[in-house]
Amino acid sequence: MRTRWMLGAAMLALAALPAQAQDKRDVKIGFVTTFTGPQAVVGNDMRDAFELALDHLGRKMGGLDVTMIYEDDTLKPDVGKQKTDKLIQADRVNFLTGYMMSHVLLASYKSAVDSETFIISANAGPSQIAGDLCSPWFFSTSWQGDQVPQAIGEYMNQKGVKSVYLLAPNYAAGKDVIAGVKANFKGKIVGEDYTRWPDQLDFSTELSKARAAKPDAIFAFYPGAVGIQFLTQYSQSGLRGQIPLYTSFIVDALSLPRLKDLSLGVPGAQHWVIDLPNDANKKFVTDFKKKFGRDPSFYAAQAYDAAMLINIAVSAVGGDLTKKDAMREAMRKANYASVRGSYKYGNNHFPIQNFYLQEAVKDGDSFTLKTVGTALKDHQDRYAEKCKMKW
Repeated sequence: MRTRWMLGAAMLALAALPAQAQDKRDVKIGFVTTFTGPQAVVGNDMRDAFELALDHLGRKMGGLDVTMIYEDDTLKPDVGKQKTDKLIQADRVNFLTGYMMSHVLLASYKSAVDSETFIISANAGPSQIAGDLCSPWFFSTSWQGDQVPQAIGEYMNQKGVKSVYLLAPNYAAGKDVIAGVKANFKGKIVGEDYTRWPDQLDFSTELSKARAAKPDAIFAFYPGAVGIQFLTQYSQSGLRGQIPLYTSFIVDALSLPRLKDLSLGVPGAQHWVIDLPNDANKKFVTDFKKKFGRDPSFYAAQAYDAAMLINIAVSAVGGDLTKKDAMREAMRKANYASVRGSYKYGNNHFPIQNFYLQEAVKDGDSFTLKTVGTALKDHQDRYAEKCKMKW
């Protein structure tokens, strides 16, 4: 009789374990970006910033421990989709984030939306997702891909540029960037080239064509290591000092240590610059430098904010991850201390925010970026009106 009672008590105790485990379960976050090849420096910067944000949060969100699963998309859309599917189906993550490149995000997007898994882009901002493909399961902590080049287009207008030659890689983000320049630039487009991505590293042909077109300026978009190659060849070709260069996503904290003097006099724009004076940014920059021994890039700033956005969602429901509607409403309010300063979300879940002109300056033996003006204020992307999502 006593044996039966002990067995019954043991079974009751075992039956209670799943409920207890459920109460104490972790927040699972899948982070997909590029950790190998030339663009790995960007992926690592994003991961480092996300980890710093978790440190600032005490490695908890809404009272729950955080489990991170990092996946390498190898810069390939099909691999990115496979990793996303694995995170959703096998790991059963609560949130997906990262996504450096637009073509990888586009390949992975449907899996997230169909499974009703929140996906927070910490970089890529394809026009399709900002417009017709907008979804209540998607948020951005960066920008729509046209917006930074739109700011540069405005700046070229201010500088009296009458004609420009456009260069960008031939993939989704490259096309969005060029579209952004064209949306705001009021002068004449005298030529444009879409180059192979990501394996083209010789731009002599394109630079020769640009020289022959005799524009007032050249605009180029080449992120990561490819951008360093482009800017180096632009200078070696003799065009530096002859035809001014305007860029987006070439000169940043990751490329400055290699570009050095080549970065001087090449204007850019971003929604975040390292010297923004708000308290959240000061803490982020100081602690990032202390932990990693380098300046954070805008990629890092966006990934840091992605962690903070997820945190307010989980905290708003007290760690009850079944309350997805309430988590969405919390994210829509963007009520957290963003390193860019305060912003709000548009109906398509892309930020409405300022974009700043930036330039590289020499600081002793090193180089950094400084804010030189505001190009666009409280700017909303131009695809939001195509989004039919209602709050």
